[in-house]
Amino acid sequence: MPGHAVDILRLIPPVPGTYLLVLGSARRHNVVIGRLGVLPLRPGFYVYVGSAFGSGGLAARLGRHLKGGAARPHWHIDFLRPHAQPVEVLWREGVRLEHRWAALIGELPEAASPLVGFGASDCTCRSHLTFFEQSPSAFLARRLAGARRTTLAL
Repeated sequence: MPGHAVDILRLIPPVPGTYLLVLGSARRHNVVIGRLGVLPLRPGFYVYVGSAFGSGGLAARLGRHLKGGAARPHWHIDFLRPHAQPVEVLWREGVRLEHRWAALIGELPEAASPLVGFGASDCTCRSHLTFFEQSPSAFLARRLAGARRTTLAL
């Protein structure tokens, strides 16, 4: 498996689709997420669900997220990304599953919603960001059937 985010980008196609980005954090920190509020970052794993149906598709959107944040933050994830490292990426090409995946992940007993409205300002979902104290990789592999995935060894 490739080891760096830039290597991972070669595996991700420039087509529309839905993606899931797993980020890991080893420290506590309060992160201001634009006008949404403060995210109390704590050690564990953050699962962000998004979609990429614009120019460049999955490759462009995940490229932005994996490279470490944007100079000018636009999406909520842009504010979080400098404070948490990518661990895993899952995606499905050509389908809109963003809201379904966010609901599936948020329903787990181990799941916590660290900031209501994160990534969900244009929908009725509670949040597109879910927190887990332990790695959710086993669940993600079972529940998100058909998703392609890659693990980042950073």
